[in-house]
Amino acid sequence: MAGEIDTSSMGDALVILGAAGLVIPVFTRFRITPVIGFILIGVAVGPFGLGKLIYDIPWLSYVTITDPEALEPFAEFGIILLLFTIGLELSFKRLWQMRKLVFGLGALELLIIGTSLAIVLAMMGQYWTGAMALGLALAFSSTAIVLPISGTTSPVGRAALSMLLFEDIMIVPIIFILGALGPAAQDGGWEGLVTILWQGGLVVVALLVLGRIALPRLFAQAARTKSPELFLAASLLVVIGASLATSVVGLSPIVGAIIAGLLIAETEYHSEVEGIIEPFKGLALGIFLITVGMSIDLATIWDNLGSILTAVVLVLVFKAAVTGFLLRMMGARRSTAAETGILMASPSETTLIVLAAASAAALIQPGTAQFWQIVTAIGLTVTPLLARLGRVIARRVEPAPELEEIDHSTPPVIIIGIGRVGRLIAQMLDKHERPYLAVDSDADLIEYAKRKGYRATFGDAARGDAMNRLGMDRSPAVVLTMDEPVLAERLTRKLRKEYPDLLIVARARDTTHAAELYRAGASHAIPESLEASLQLSEAVLVDIGVAMGPVIASIHEKRDEYRAKIEQEGALDYKPQLRTSTLEN
Repeated sequence: MAGEIDTSSMGDALVILGAAGLVIPVFTRFRITPVIGFILIGVAVGPFGLGKLIYDIPWLSYVTITDPEALEPFAEFGIILLLFTIGLELSFKRLWQMRKLVFGLGALELLIIGTSLAIVLAMMGQYWTGAMALGLALAFSSTAIVLPISGTTSPVGRAALSMLLFEDIMIVPIIFILGALGPAAQDGGWEGLVTILWQGGLVVVALLVLGRIALPRLFAQAARTKSPELFLAASLLVVIGASLATSVVGLSPIVGAIIAGLLIAETEYHSEVEGIIEPFKGLALGIFLITVGMSIDLATIWDNLGSILTAVVLVLVFKAAVTGFLLRMMGARRSTAAETGILMASPSETTLIVLAAASAAALIQPGTAQFWQIVTAIGLTVTPLLARLGRVIARRVEPAPELEEIDHSTPPVIIIGIGRVGRLIAQMLDKHERPYLAVDSDADLIEYAKRKGYRATFGDAARGDAMNRLGMDRSPAVVLTMDEPVLAERLTRKLRKEYPDLLIVARARDTTHAAELYRAGASHAIPESLEASLQLSEAVLVDIGVAMGPVIASIHEKRDEYRAKIEQEGALDYKPQLRTSTLEN
């Protein structure tokens, strides 16, 4: 009847929202990741927790989840939004630069861990097809939990991202292979896999082509309306449409979500999209974590405590050791290898999917699947604790030099990035006795800079309140030196929004990038390719006999020409200053 309310669904929604309102502030206050809180809430309100008592205590139905299966679509949507936002943080160029890590390190990690675990399980009596299914399932690591902890820009984050991307790519082939190996598999199982792959390839190419053409126009139209609701609708349309397109042909919807994020990251609207999607992603991811907690049966764990804990410890230790060893063999520092290995040690939400596929294909018994599902749920629960343990061990195996005390009487200039350009700027500030603090998310660069005497500290400027902790509100200026156009533009826009009066000097790749940085709010954007080209021109003209005066005049004319171009492309009401007046005169 119209007007009736489904009290069961409303009660579940109330429990979820209440859990979010309780978990996030309480765990944030004690500086503990909310991941653990959401999982514990799932244990408490799920069918194996208070849900078992509702027949004896009816009022508990108001504070428990009455239909856990109904939450699964929302949990899956949370993972899709998470992968979409990861795509927003990447770029096609960065992804191409990571191809060796993704298909080298990622492939080795999945193959070696999966094969080794399969051999061990086969030796323990598991039939070889079931052992292979279990080995591959346990080899996966949690994208949903690991990446929010590690980020994607630090050495640990890049290593984790490369392995997790390969795992996400391999989800569908592995599930199809397991289906083909099942005793009830059709003869066309392998042909079905080939069909999925070529159809999926066509869909991916179509998404890339259509996305590059349509997305800038779509979001430009949404931006003209100045309606946040329309921007949100367009964002959800893109991510859901791309996910459905890949899932219709049999690929994982995760693939479509990542592609959608990558395409939007190439537009100037990515930061707006990221800000609008963030609250929804956090809530949906919380629902996923609650469903993980609801799958933990404390009574079963108690009855099989010894074997379950043994399995958890052995899986975690083995995966950490193999991942750390592979990273060391590929040249990673001891600290990076140790921290990444421990962080990636737990199984994944994807493990649960592969276990379900293996059980459906009759490769493993239902009891075996339930045992490893509990092991996986416990592994997911302890992942934040593994992250802390990894950081502690990383500092012990390779301690970094202590940062000398900072004189807080004069606020320092903040240099974001301590690479080649950042170190040169630090030297110039030192020469003129101006305090500075360099910030970088690359632990290797930080350690190198400290050993060379630079004042540097680890931090990811793109995440959380890192800038507030560094005293950005008192700093006279910030200098962006990274050679990552998308990240530089995003940081510029974020800093200008939070600190309207801050002097922001940014390194630009070329004049087009400089115009984008000016639109984002940069005070000065210096196109390095332009200045290098002009200085080379000056040197060759003078040395082949052209008089210095005309050469300098032509250099000024060319700089004025590009200054006007940047003014036009950046929609500025002033001509940008490409070099200081001292250098020009």
